[in-house]
Amino acid sequence: MNDAASAPTPAPAPRRRARVRAPELVGKGGWLNTGGKELTLADLRGKCVIVDFWTFCCINCLHVLDELRELEEKHRDTVVIVGVHSPKFVHEAEHQAVVDAVERYEVQHPVLDDPELATWKQYAVRAWPTLVVIDPEGYVVAQHAGEGHANAIRTLVEELEAEHEAKGTLRRGDGPYVPPEPVATDLRFPGKAVLLPSGNFLVSDTTRHQLVELAADGESVVRRIGEGEFREPQGLALLPDGKVVVADTVHHALRTYDPRSGAIELLAGTGKQWWQGSPTSGPALDVDLSSPWDVAWWQGKVWIAMAGVHQLWTYDPEAKTVQVAAGTTNEGLVDGPAAEAWFAQPSGLAAAGDRLWIADSETSALRWVDADGAVHTAVGTGLFDFGHRDGAADQALLQHPLGVTALPDGSVAVSDTYNHALRRFDPATGEVTTLATDLREPSDAVLVGDEIVVVESARHRLTRLRLPEEAVQVESVAHRTQREATEVAPGRLRLDVVFQAPTGQKLDERYGPSTRLLVSSTPPELLLSGEGTGTDLFRELDLNPDVTEGVLHVSAMAASCDDDPANEYPACHVHQQDWGVPVRVTAEGSSRLPLILAGMDDGR
Repeated sequence: MNDAASAPTPAPAPRRRARVRAPELVGKGGWLNTGGKELTLADLRGKCVIVDFWTFCCINCLHVLDELRELEEKHRDTVVIVGVHSPKFVHEAEHQAVVDAVERYEVQHPVLDDPELATWKQYAVRAWPTLVVIDPEGYVVAQHAGEGHANAIRTLVEELEAEHEAKGTLRRGDGPYVPPEPVATDLRFPGKAVLLPSGNFLVSDTTRHQLVELAADGESVVRRIGEGEFREPQGLALLPDGKVVVADTVHHALRTYDPRSGAIELLAGTGKQWWQGSPTSGPALDVDLSSPWDVAWWQGKVWIAMAGVHQLWTYDPEAKTVQVAAGTTNEGLVDGPAAEAWFAQPSGLAAAGDRLWIADSETSALRWVDADGAVHTAVGTGLFDFGHRDGAADQALLQHPLGVTALPDGSVAVSDTYNHALRRFDPATGEVTTLATDLREPSDAVLVGDEIVVVESARHRLTRLRLPEEAVQVESVAHRTQREATEVAPGRLRLDVVFQAPTGQKLDERYGPSTRLLVSSTPPELLLSGEGTGTDLFRELDLNPDVTEGVLHVSAMAASCDDDPANEYPACHVHQQDWGVPVRVTAEGSSRLPLILAGMDDGR
């Protein structure tokens, strides 16, 4: 026998990767979920570290938290996930708000509270969410923006484990996570509420994954419903037949609950999250949904605030079908015909005659759909302006509202969540006023006679208020997001979306182009050319030298599949991210803008 033939096949050499020393993790707010210990990268040496840059307002960030849970559990002895909370809104920079969010979303790893975006800047992050992988020797080896990267990161982690086990630089054992002490309350971060025909309240007890029926006093627990059925339920709407439709948010589904029989039934959704390219209409039980956050009965249909894809959908009870009703999936504030409108994480709905009111949270806006399907904005200007300012609607400001409630006089109450306030918009006068302050993250409100019952989510209770005849006077405050603008040169700007297919995968070209890039700007005059949709992940933009500031809106998608010719049905994965990049046009600015979807930028 030939000795060469009998020799064992050598293990493949580890793939060469760019190695950049990871900056230290620093944040003025300190550490959560560590039992009070301050962590450094030196403490994590020997582990595969995944740094998750997130902010709790961001639905895509919440999706990524769920994507990482399986990896976190399976590789608990070699992987440490570290959340770096990097706020968009002023409220998110409050330490207690971060503490609440970590509990609310059941984050089971250390979290660094970075209210001044110090670590965000050190890692040159441009989008929420962004994941950075650090190897056991303390070097950055990969960066991913957006959703859909869990499989790629799992593959990379397994490579790193094998490589550093062989080198002796892998350290196994428990990580630094220390769970907080549980707190006993009847509700825990309730989301929405509805008044039942009995006079009792039905509340979505979001963090405990159930519904709770409270007596008419809004305090006494009558029954708890649906343990094991729901996952972070939010919106509730009473249907004409007496059933309640429930937005089962993390399960990406709608269910009904019958208060008379106690029966819970699946109404719509497959349990899988909708991705670009999935069907947008069809039999309700065959079509994927994406984080439905609120529901309302209007014009004979259930309207759905589909926060996960920035759209409104409808469920038709006669045909038992769902379909997109408004929105393009692009994130922003654009009015007009339903098919052309842009939303940004719609999170609250209220039907009022010929209008459907919408709390469009990420644009800090109050919007509405008319009977013809056109979308309008009552309050709000875009993704980056927010605050607490009353007066004429065209200059009034909200901060990430999650709920809206129709009032008997034709006006609406807005649960102005991050301002801890209940606001009112009157279409007759075009004025915005403040009805109540000193609430804590109000997320919904229910009208009961001449009183309004507010869901105080972060105080874990319902709070009853008498509707005031006069508005509360508050000091006006206006804010813009803390993110620094990227300086770019006027004229030609090369936009590069960096995407490297994970190990063992390739771009899926079987049915045509596997990548998509959409570019637009606010104001539209910022771009002289380069806007629109294409299939290349790069674009030559022409910036208007007469527009000195603006926002580039970039949406990218790439589909990759297992690279195995023998596999007739390879597993495929969609990677996608939306960026809103504030830019400042200056002669000293860069002529290239790299945005990392997955991989490392080589700087070319």
